[in-house]
Amino acid sequence: MKKTFFLLLSLCASALTYVSCGSDGDDIVNQADTSAISASVVIDAVNEIDVHTGLQVIADNSTAKPSETGPTACATTTVEKTTEEDYPKVFTVDYGTGCTINQITRKGKLKITLTGPVFNTGSKMTIERIDYSLNGMKLEGTIEYVNTTTEQTVPKWNRKVTNGKLTDLLGRVYTNSGNYTTKQTEGVATLTLSDNVYEITDGTHTVTSDNGGVLTLTVQESLIKKYSCDFISKGKLKVQGGYLNGVIDYGNNDCDRKFTYTHEDGAIYDLLM
Repeated sequence: MKKTFFLLLSLCASALTYVSCGSDGDDIVNQADTSAISASVVIDAVNEIDVHTGLQVIADNSTAKPSETGPTACATTTVEKTTEEDYPKVFTVDYGTGCTINQITRKGKLKITLTGPVFNTGSKMTIERIDYSLNGMKLEGTIEYVNTTTEQTVPKWNRKVTNGKLTDLLGRVYTNSGNYTTKQTEGVATLTLSDNVYEITDGTHTVTSDNGGVLTLTVQESLIKKYSCDFISKGKLKVQGGYLNGVIDYGNNDCDRKFTYTHEDGAIYDLLM
């Protein structure tokens, strides 16, 4: 049973909301606050975007010369320690009152602290959000990205989110936290970032709405994140919480905004980010 159900996330629309074209009285859209699903996908996407920015800032300020234009082109970036050997390095990316790239407008600052070269085992990149928003959504919290590589040909990191908070355009608040394990599967041998592909192999994060509802999302099938794409392009997340019990499917590795949610009763909802 397949239904048409678009979640218009505020990455491209005005609020975390949905439009349902189904008419069944027992639709889960009438039984549960499905905005938690959209909030969780937005949170994942923004976390990936901010890690993407951190990696680009580091590359732009290293001896390697990246071949692509980074996501900070209209922001002001400063670094406290400028020599190659001097750590920890602290970068501040200031988007001011508005910096728009690829239809994504960011305001405020990201403070990025690097304890050592990002590809060295044990090095940690910490991203702190300071009066930071994306397309009008306020984002708070800290991302820690720790290199856990044991085999140099397969770089690995642990991504931990603490004190995460998203406030949407309607004033709804979603707190979040969790851990993901990531490995790089393509682009290891090159100095550019554009050909990098990352695989999130396992992890869980929780999203709690301001009405007390808790949604838990667990990696069921590895999530594929291409550096050249803004969003995850493949993989599955198990979703559990309240009336929601199903799977988010990000598709067939296409670089687009489409994904689906399949409920436990077999109903499939087409989603668009």
